[in-house]
Amino acid sequence: MSAAPSHAERNGLLLGLVGVVIFSATLPATRIAVLHLDPIFVGLGRSLVAAVPAALFLLAIRAPWPSRRQALRLLTVAFGVVLGFPALTSLAMRHVPSAHGAIVVGLLPLFTAIMGAWLNRERPSVGFWITAVTGSTLVVTFAIFNGGGALHLADLALFVAVVVGAFGYAEGARLTRELGGRETISWAILASSPFLVWPVIGGVARSDFASAGWPQWAGFFYVAIFSQFLGFFAWYKGLDLGGVARVSQVQLSQVFFTMLIAAWLLGEKVTPLMIVFAVAVVATVAIGRRMPVKRA
Repeated sequence: MSAAPSHAERNGLLLGLVGVVIFSATLPATRIAVLHLDPIFVGLGRSLVAAVPAALFLLAIRAPWPSRRQALRLLTVAFGVVLGFPALTSLAMRHVPSAHGAIVVGLLPLFTAIMGAWLNRERPSVGFWITAVTGSTLVVTFAIFNGGGALHLADLALFVAVVVGAFGYAEGARLTRELGGRETISWAILASSPFLVWPVIGGVARSDFASAGWPQWAGFFYVAIFSQFLGFFAWYKGLDLGGVARVSQVQLSQVFFTMLIAAWLLGEKVTPLMIVFAVAVVATVAIGRRMPVKRA
């Protein structure tokens, strides 16, 4: 494959960027929500809310039922992007600023590229892997510096969220070729819903609804409708068109967007160090975009 991105890849990168912008508000919105709402209620309850528009969408387009094989794969997607990633990031947002969390989640593109190469038989070039690892190294370095020389326990939760989320992204992109991107996330949300009811009921009991105001509910419904549902419409289609490895690297720019949103919504301080690392990470995305990636 030529180093110059094709028309499909450019469209994939654009759609991926749209998804990234939507996802960029997830951590700030989650941090606002968990101030008075239980993290499990926020992390898993958002998927129960998203199940309503997901079901209406599938009914509206008269989507055929997935095959048994596809249903099993949908459950693995749900484990990553509907169960694991939301719940673990919600727990972490109780303990670290969203800007810090965004830096750690910045490892997601590297792991998504690894999962994409494994599941989708993509073959990124050596130059691509160098830029991907460089960007991820910058992310880990910042997390250590920003944590006073050590990683927090919340960073461990975020790291596990990255691994399971990356698998959900890569497998979801593979299913998109068979079901369509919108259908894939909708079915994944519905497939997970029966497993969410009991944990969410427990989260309701632990939530301080009396103290929760409109900012907490606005944050909760943002992550339910946009982060958990609509954002994946663009994201999965982008991964399918442009390739998991290449488009996943666009998500490194999410660090920068999240810091800006956190500063705006939460008044979190954007330090010069954050800006330096964010610019350096975005630079690796720009370089990696020109690196060849062979697709099966």
